[in-house]
Amino acid sequence: MKKLFLILLLFGLQISFAQETSNISGYISGEGHKLQLVNVHLMGTKHKTVTDSLGYYKLENVAVGNYTIQVSQVGFQTIKKKIEVIKDSIQSYDFELTDNENQLNEVVVSGTLKAVKRLESAVPVEVYSPVFFKKNPTPSIYEALQNINGVRPQLNCGVCNTGDIHINGLEGPYTLVLIDGMPIVSSLSTVYGLSGIPNSLVERIEIVKGPASSLYGSEAVGGLINIITKNPTNAPLFSADVFTTSYLETNVDLGMKFNPTKKATTLLGINYFDYNQVVDKDKDGFTDVTLSQRISVFNKWNFQRENNRLFSIAARGMYEDRWGGDVRWDKKYRGGDEIYRESIYTKRGELIGSYQLPFEEKLMLSFSGNVHYQDSRYGTTSYIANQKIGFLQLTWDKKIGRNDFLAGIATRYSYYDDNTTATKEAESTWLPGIFVQDEITLSPKSQVLLGMRYDYNSIHGSIYTPRVAYRWKTNENTIFRLNAGTGFRVVNLFTEDHAALTGSRDVVIKSDLKPERSVNANLNYIQKINFANGTFIGIETTAFYTRFSNKIISDYETDPNKIIYDNINGYAISQGISTNVDLNFTNGLKFILGATVLDNKNVQDGISERPFLTENFTATWSVSYKIEPWNLLLDYTGNVYSPMKLPLLSDLDPRDPNSPWYSIQNIQFTYFGWKNFELYGGVKNLLNFTPKRNNPFLISRTNDPFDKNVQYDAAGKVLVTPDNPYGLTFDTTYVYGQNQTIRGFFGLRYTLR
Repeated sequence: MKKLFLILLLFGLQISFAQETSNISGYISGEGHKLQLVNVHLMGTKHKTVTDSLGYYKLENVAVGNYTIQVSQVGFQTIKKKIEVIKDSIQSYDFELTDNENQLNEVVVSGTLKAVKRLESAVPVEVYSPVFFKKNPTPSIYEALQNINGVRPQLNCGVCNTGDIHINGLEGPYTLVLIDGMPIVSSLSTVYGLSGIPNSLVERIEIVKGPASSLYGSEAVGGLINIITKNPTNAPLFSADVFTTSYLETNVDLGMKFNPTKKATTLLGINYFDYNQVVDKDKDGFTDVTLSQRISVFNKWNFQRENNRLFSIAARGMYEDRWGGDVRWDKKYRGGDEIYRESIYTKRGELIGSYQLPFEEKLMLSFSGNVHYQDSRYGTTSYIANQKIGFLQLTWDKKIGRNDFLAGIATRYSYYDDNTTATKEAESTWLPGIFVQDEITLSPKSQVLLGMRYDYNSIHGSIYTPRVAYRWKTNENTIFRLNAGTGFRVVNLFTEDHAALTGSRDVVIKSDLKPERSVNANLNYIQKINFANGTFIGIETTAFYTRFSNKIISDYETDPNKIIYDNINGYAISQGISTNVDLNFTNGLKFILGATVLDNKNVQDGISERPFLTENFTATWSVSYKIEPWNLLLDYTGNVYSPMKLPLLSDLDPRDPNSPWYSIQNIQFTYFGWKNFELYGGVKNLLNFTPKRNNPFLISRTNDPFDKNVQYDAAGKVLVTPDNPYGLTFDTTYVYGQNQTIRGFFGLRYTLR
């Protein structure tokens, strides 16, 4: 009887325990659609499953209790969530995965002028999303690029802080900056208007390193940066991002989406930046940082058409008033020789559009136009310039068997006029061109791309730019690419080299400057490593080589009182190797690491020299750690640069002829525990580095910016006097990095979808 009772008791307990279970189910989506084959695991148990073709998963007979559920898939950030399983209930948990920012599966357009997954592109393209730039918030794209490996914002003026973008050590004019694939950021706007592009309008940024002239024509000699603006259809209803720093810099980004009709969606973006504090921490009587007030308005429209044909049009207007110089300056001194100031007024308007023609064949008409007006005073030097650029392009995209053709015709019109002695009359240039490329699929693992472009410059005549690319995929995780091509560039000196206008050096152009040409080759390697627990490692390495002929060099050394421009009597080389590593761990820790080793040199008359402001080594990093229980994200970003050769005025110049090793590092904390809100803050330039360190001064002769007390000998050489013990003139070109000290920042983001 006792045995029977014991058996019944155990049976009852078994039934009781069996009843204390439940089922867990739900849907998993990402990038706007349901995801299949996503791994779902109750950590610490044997309960595992994957989602079906509809993104649905189900875990059955899970014992009651507290668990951590883990959701992971390659290409997305792993999610961990604490859940409680309750007796006799069907519990539903849906998850939305976000891209893990390794960007290897992104769709890109810059390499081949057509949408293709990055891993399928024969041309290496790097992709950076707004999430990347939020790790170190900045008021403009120009500053945001500082944490991209091999890309460096370079200041060219120690007073007005204008600058350009260097790719792999090449000067800014060798980089073509596009907006939605349209070449409207060039010449004047590269130097003066680049800082006016707000982060708020950016969907992603694509970067191609190496010549791309066979598709994009002139200026794409060293590489290109394509800023893809937001699609109004996918944009939130309203967004706002406001931050300020302890320097009292204030940046405001606003975005609003409207649906005026059933077939039209529009996005309005407004950016306002204001910095109005006179700071002189290096005690030289000049502003350390340029004061600036800027407003930019962006409006983009998308229209629904039959068969999902594209029609998009966008416009942007920008106005900026920036100045730097003597801290005693007032507007009444503008253009005079009493108190020195560099004052720049910029007005700019842009129009961009794409229209797919109503034919069965895929014909795309793209157009852009911009006007840029510059009113500047560099002390008593007046620089008033007017530039207009129009661009029209028609492309035909056609697949025939293994061949994927892209052919197009394009024309570009450029008008430029200024009041300098170098521009005797306004210059108008036409640049019609025709191009064709063929991507040939040789096998499932190999692909070759052949391309050719012919342009006719109305001043310089015919220009040919071929290119070839080969992609070999050994397996799903290993890819090799080999690219080779040519580039060309027509120089407009005063719109590109700010040193020609600032300071007291005379500008000398020895001869008619010929177009620059280049030949480039690079080898690219990608390796993906996926671990069973969701950890991901991505490695991308590129070896590159570019040889320039007719390169235009600026000679600061033959005569310290002059800047002499001429085509190089020889050649120039830019070569090196670059590596990017992405590490994504399931515990919320993420690393983005990059390093580039450079060897840039000008070889002239058998003598090899490293150009000014060119580093031999650069590295960048971003370390992020998400603490889910606290709704907190930690971002630690930074860069490091090796020494660069700097321009001095004389043998007695006491400034260091080379910059030191230096690093700009930042830390940020973001709280995301409130619905639709993000609160963030941190510290920029943690090491408190400024170029003044170990230098007696940066700008020479700030006490005599108009050189009224400088004395010269009969040959025009500056004499050493008690008032001028180093034999210097006023010079602002000794600059290689930002001059802001350590500072705090604080901001708030709001997004309504």
